[in-house]
Amino acid sequence: MTAGRRSPAVRTFWEAFCRARSMSPERRYDVFAFGDTPALADELLALVLVGPKRATAALVLDFERSGDPLPEPGVHSVVLDGRGEPGCVIRTTEVEVKPFDQVDARFAWDEGEDDRTLETWRKWHGRYFARQCAGWGITFDEGMPVVLERFELAWPDRPR
Repeated sequence: MTAGRRSPAVRTFWEAFCRARSMSPERRYDVFAFGDTPALADELLALVLVGPKRATAALVLDFERSGDPLPEPGVHSVVLDGRGEPGCVIRTTEVEVKPFDQVDARFAWDEGEDDRTLETWRKWHGRYFARQCAGWGITFDEGMPVVLERFELAWPDRPR
């Protein structure tokens, strides 16, 4: 996950969502894209829009390094596509922090990626987190704490 800027397009998207839901646009909302490449951001956003992806994971260290707050239940996020354009709004429903090696099969299923098994989740997320850590000049360790976030698609109401 990478934090995104509140570009004019993001603000317009957020305000349209808030109008549609009769909510104040002044409330907290986060902005991010899934993954670490434009292609991965697009692929994972598509999984949110069509339904199987209802969870995401990030290293606690990612939040610490960026200064971004951890997700909180009830907080909305604008999810960006690979070009940095807004793609949807999600609402966090549950947040848990646990070591990477203690993530369970239910969470892997909820993340909705690949074959949705824990084995595949650990393989691909381990590689992703190792790339991230290498970029920070550290080595990924399977005992590192991971933020496990479950969410629901808040907008658009139906897949595109």
